[in-house]
Amino acid sequence: MSLEYARLGLIGVLTPQANTTVEPEFGILWPAGVAMINGRLMSAKSGMEERLIDYFEQLDQSLTQFANAPVGAIALACTGASYLAGASGEQAMIDRLSKQIGAPFITAGRAVQLALQALGAKRIALVSPYPPALTSASIVYWNALGFEVTSVVHVGSTDTSFHPIYSIRAGGAMDGLDSLEDKPFDAVVMLGTGMPTLQPILDRPQVRGAPVMSCMLCLGWAAAQTVTQQPLNAETLRAWIAGTHWRARLEAHQGLVRSA
Repeated sequence: MSLEYARLGLIGVLTPQANTTVEPEFGILWPAGVAMINGRLMSAKSGMEERLIDYFEQLDQSLTQFANAPVGAIALACTGASYLAGASGEQAMIDRLSKQIGAPFITAGRAVQLALQALGAKRIALVSPYPPALTSASIVYWNALGFEVTSVVHVGSTDTSFHPIYSIRAGGAMDGLDSLEDKPFDAVVMLGTGMPTLQPILDRPQVRGAPVMSCMLCLGWAAAQTVTQQPLNAETLRAWIAGTHWRARLEAHQGLVRSA
């Protein structure tokens, strides 16, 4: 089926309820012919980790928001839930939901895994917007997937009136890249789907020769390549990191912001 605004593929995206980054960044990242519809992960829990677990446990209900829309893949734009579920629990959920919806269910964490495997990266550096406990859970997760975390930098926001992660600016992510320790790593991953990462990736596509990625960029790459039936390899990933098809859209957006 060909849709007017998604002639190459439609992606269903599940986004944490207060996340203000996923939809704008995907609007910039999607290549021509790819579009998305968005559903919100909802929870009344007060604590961040409690909400993340709630999101994971309610994924079946969250998927009903898409009804019978002809999605070619579902993208879960929430890495924290995967860290707390653990790699094995996440895989069981992916297998079950992919079979249930008849389309690939792609988590941000597994999209990063695909990207690192495409690059042949084993040692990774992390730029984390998370509190220490969730960062630690992420390290356990990456280790379980076969990666060695050699460096971790924490970034945060001084404005916590809204949300400690979603209020982080792109400059905070850039500061994190600048603060990475001089240790060996094959790739840099900026964690989370709430911290803006596109401008830092364009400004700093490499740190000491290692490619810089984010969970959002990897999820966009994996979902778009999947629905358009294009290869998930190092060549296509490097084109995404370079902003080959999305650089102009980000620059236009940044120009509008500066002139406003």
